[in-house]
Amino acid sequence: MTKTSEYAVAVYKSSRMADTFVYLRAEDSPESLPDALLQRFGEAKHVVEFSLHADRYLAQADAQNVMRAIAEQGFYLQLPPAEDT
Repeated sequence: MTKTSEYAVAVYKSSRMADTFVYLRAEDSPESLPDALLQRFGEAKHVVEFSLHADRYLAQADAQNVMRAIAEQGFYLQLPPAEDT
């Protein structure tokens, strides 16, 4: 993946899992996710679409990791931050 790589992504929020989001290519739909994930994720509520590139700042994820996951498995699952114990 080069720094000039760019994806139009859509972000969806889980209706069942608090603070859990999935990033997909904008042209893909949540129905393309694996069945096991869809069952746990619940209804996918569209949040936002934007252009993602390697240098883009994301609050809770590394843009390069998100892009790599989308390229390799078709989606990136963002779970809530781990709580300090």
